[in-house]
Amino acid sequence: QVQLVESGGGLVQPGGSLRLSCAASGSISRIDVMGWYRQAPEKQRELVATITSGGTTNYADSVKGRFTISRDNAKNTVYLQMNSLNAEDTAVYYCNARTRYYTTNYYWGQGTQVTVSS
Repeated sequence: QVQLVESGGGLVQPGGSLRLSCAASGSISRIDVMGWYRQAPEKQRELVATITSGGTTNYADSVKGRFTISRDNAKNTVYLQMNSLNAEDTAVYYCNARTRYYTTNYYWGQGTQVTVSS
């Protein structure tokens, strides 16, 4: 079992920056990929960024060049640095983790609200 807790969301002005954190606990040694997803009102959840245990990253085209995903293995934490934010980035952001042991499982955090508005 893996538990994920997101933090760092809030209100930010257009063009501003925000950093989200996701702390993992439980069977953390079994996690091979972590990522960030977001869901805007009346829209489907979409991939934002992922990072593997080896450090390989992947980004959605809409955030490429503006967002950066990173990890701190010592703290069992992943981050999402968001720069040049605009109103279209407003959404609930969710942390995700994939474990691969005998079976493959996915875990989600509770989400953190990001609102970009002047």
